[in-house]
Amino acid sequence: MAAFPHSPNQTFRRLRGQHSPAEFAAMVRRAAKEIGETVSCDARYIGRVESGEIRCPNYAYERVFLHMFPGRTLADLGFSPREAVRGRSAQRTAPFTHKESDVLRRAFMAGGSATVAAATIGLTLLGDTRRPPARAGESEAAAVEEAVRQIRLLDDRHGADALYRRAAEPLRAAYALLDAGATRQSTEDRLHAGAGELAVSVGWLAHDSGRFDDARSHYAEALATARVSGDAGLEAHAFSNMAFLARDCGRPRESVRAAQAGRRAARSLGSPRLLSLLALREAGGWAGLADRKACEDALTRAHTEFSRGKAAADPEWMSFFGEAELESLESRCWAALGEYARAARHARRAADLQDPHFARNVALYTAELAGDLARAGAPDEAAWAGGRVLDLLTEVQSTRIRSMLSGTARALVPHQRSPRVAAFLTRHATV
Repeated sequence: MAAFPHSPNQTFRRLRGQHSPAEFAAMVRRAAKEIGETVSCDARYIGRVESGEIRCPNYAYERVFLHMFPGRTLADLGFSPREAVRGRSAQRTAPFTHKESDVLRRAFMAGGSATVAAATIGLTLLGDTRRPPARAGESEAAAVEEAVRQIRLLDDRHGADALYRRAAEPLRAAYALLDAGATRQSTEDRLHAGAGELAVSVGWLAHDSGRFDDARSHYAEALATARVSGDAGLEAHAFSNMAFLARDCGRPRESVRAAQAGRRAARSLGSPRLLSLLALREAGGWAGLADRKACEDALTRAHTEFSRGKAAADPEWMSFFGEAELESLESRCWAALGEYARAARHARRAADLQDPHFARNVALYTAELAGDLARAGAPDEAAWAGGRVLDLLTEVQSTRIRSMLSGTARALVPHQRSPRVAAFLTRHATV
């Protein structure tokens, strides 16, 4: 595929000023949060803008940039008019437009059309998987990266169930591109990283929808890709998810070992937040083994690393990991150790801290809270929290959350004489 020449966006580069690309990307993400947008901006994206590869941003980025620089137009920021980049090349390389994203979300929420909507991710971004290009170029690498972002965005908002089956399409396409080879080494490195992250994302969709064997296979594929390409960041990510999966599968010792392997891979990456997450994964494994001392040691390490704050080296995929997720993961440790009242306090903080924009996580944390309260001897409060989860499940599709809520309902059966508990149990049975 022939490469198209790009004119550097010097205007945008001047607007970045003295900030590094990673620092400026963090500013973009903060600005997006201020207006309720979600963008997965990183240093690589800023580089693509400044190199001229992105001639016009998608609508989500447009709103963010205009919020950051009030009174300016896209032209003032060095971008080309949208109608000038509507050709075939732009369609293949640009992220989803606002209109396309809205159509996809509406189709997703239509229930029966959900898998068709999910398939749109792969077909729009990667084209015909049966006829990959002879040699992959920058546009294909960018398409793989954007597929990862779109899958994560939809999962954050709606859960994994309806996404999983057809999210495998862009994954197959990504590995077909790897097999085809790339026009240059830097592109091949991007393809390896993108395909590996896509394998982790698809593995997570399988994990969250209760397909544990499929998840294990996808995580192993990501780990193999990381090892082949020498990508320590991808290796740490794969091990983090493998540790989480092992815990959910009832293999706590494997969870500990995977988390420790991830920590070794992440040691040189310069991301305290990544080390914090891996320490929490390890703590969960120790809790599953009923080793309270080792669990507390790992939790202490997690809080110490988290307190160091964000860093430019933090991976893009860790955008979900804030104080709310830390509280949630600690809550699960105390629940595994049988301290449900203490677990409930952390789960409540997690639910309170979570940005409501991420409906899946709000539902997850509230489901954890309901389960902890039911087992801590607070059935009425548990029923209230369970009702909140049922409200959220109108827009979130997650087998894992439904399974957690079913466990809460079983725990509340002995308390069904309470009117609030009875109302929850009736509604849960109906749903």
